[in-house]
Amino acid sequence: MSRIQKISKNEFPEGVHHNAAPAQLYEDAIIFDNGRITKSGGIASLSGTKTGRSPGDKRIVQQDSINDDVWWGEVNIPLSEDSFGKLRQRAIDYLDTSEHLYVLDAFAGWDPNNRLKIRIICSRAYHALFMHNMLIRPTAEELKNFGEPDYVIYNAGCQSADTAVEGVETETSVTLNFDQREMVILGTEYAGEMKKGVFTIMNYLMPKRDILSMHCSCNVGPLRDVSLFFGLSGTGKTTLSADLNRALIGDDEHCWTEDHVFNIEGGCYAKCINLSAENEPEIYNAIRFGAVLENTVQDPVTHEVDFTDTSITQNTRCSYPIEFIENAQVPCITDSPKNIIFLTCDAFGVLPPVSKLTAEQAMYHFISGYTAKVAGTEVGVSEPEATFSACFGAAFLVWHPTKYAELLADKMTIHNSTAWLVNTGWSGGAYGIGSRISLKYTRSIIDAIHNGTLLQADYVKDDHFGLSIPKACVGVPGKILRPKGTWADADQYDQVARKLAMSFKQNFSNYADKASDAVIAAGPKV
Repeated sequence: MSRIQKISKNEFPEGVHHNAAPAQLYEDAIIFDNGRITKSGGIASLSGTKTGRSPGDKRIVQQDSINDDVWWGEVNIPLSEDSFGKLRQRAIDYLDTSEHLYVLDAFAGWDPNNRLKIRIICSRAYHALFMHNMLIRPTAEELKNFGEPDYVIYNAGCQSADTAVEGVETETSVTLNFDQREMVILGTEYAGEMKKGVFTIMNYLMPKRDILSMHCSCNVGPLRDVSLFFGLSGTGKTTLSADLNRALIGDDEHCWTEDHVFNIEGGCYAKCINLSAENEPEIYNAIRFGAVLENTVQDPVTHEVDFTDTSITQNTRCSYPIEFIENAQVPCITDSPKNIIFLTCDAFGVLPPVSKLTAEQAMYHFISGYTAKVAGTEVGVSEPEATFSACFGAAFLVWHPTKYAELLADKMTIHNSTAWLVNTGWSGGAYGIGSRISLKYTRSIIDAIHNGTLLQADYVKDDHFGLSIPKACVGVPGKILRPKGTWADADQYDQVARKLAMSFKQNFSNYADKASDAVIAAGPKV
């Protein structure tokens, strides 16, 4: 019987490290995997040639049981069961013969009634430590009674996929089989594929229970006022949710039930580019023993990390247990949200730093999911690029976007939540001409949302998007609140704004057949 077969029977033979302690994973990463301890105590590792996700190589196994549920197309590309079987066997053959094998059993979801038991099988110590951080760590008693996992992830990323297999176009393959409850990774050692694989699983299963799974961060104030921050990588979810005056529930993935929000993960996965103690002290201080730094550059003598060095990738990352954030609330469960904040990184300098949305506008912008891809987050992206990503996370959706949008609308109505659109991108011109909106100003905007002063402000309407823009916000120069006034050439602003508005219209045409007239009318005026 092979090692993988024994593991499937919950047997862990000699040489298989089952839920190894971080200290052992550190040792193995250093001895066998070229890991390095940084000055602050984190372990620095490299993910090989892939330094970002490979969404074009993701596949869902096509089966009768899920065919009517899945949003098939560019996001969810079908793969046959036969092809999956060949990929699975290739991964298992690699893992069975790996000198070092690591098995991690942990949970996804802090709500005991809605959590999944996840098993990770991998050959790199850094991958095991990464998921030890990102999943919810079971107690000794929970591990003893863990039983059969709900889903198994076979991470054989060091082994290339076989392009002779039908449906496999490159040597990278990330495939999810809902019937077998398995995920297989080949040809990419980027740890984020495992994390987002778990999120994709939750994105399928939770809506079946009328629970909204969300690509967002979450925190709660001293008066139990909860905020959700939606946005793609690089828009500020992790940074803005890490607030010393508010308890952190989580930085990236959550679920909203009929009466509460819970974090899916047990850790955080922060971007490290230009990280500093001054601008992001909570994240900076979380990089200590147990934290995993991915694709960063360290001084060869002092082992101090140079967070400005992007010679490997701009998508430098760090994962750490959520309790490394001083004010994290554990267990990571809280009330339904008072504020829904859509974060966008507008590369064109058109959208205002903040605007208040009507219910219909909230649905329009949620379905649109406009932002700019941050350089390095995905393979092949070297410059910021305007994009639309449904529900601010189209790459991880399984159902059609309107499924998630309808759940959001229902829950916002029931709990009387207020929606905001916050631009953390450019002001005074497009990328290359204008400048990035100061994090200091964005934090002031978020503070004004939380303390209620922005809700009471006077507003003016934007000409192109119909957005309600506050006339003033404490801590923010009045001039930048209305973006047209920051441009040297007002006519050029109108031209760029009209072009962006048309892009919104064209994108939303993909969903208009399932959207109400009121939601369609909430879009920009062209």
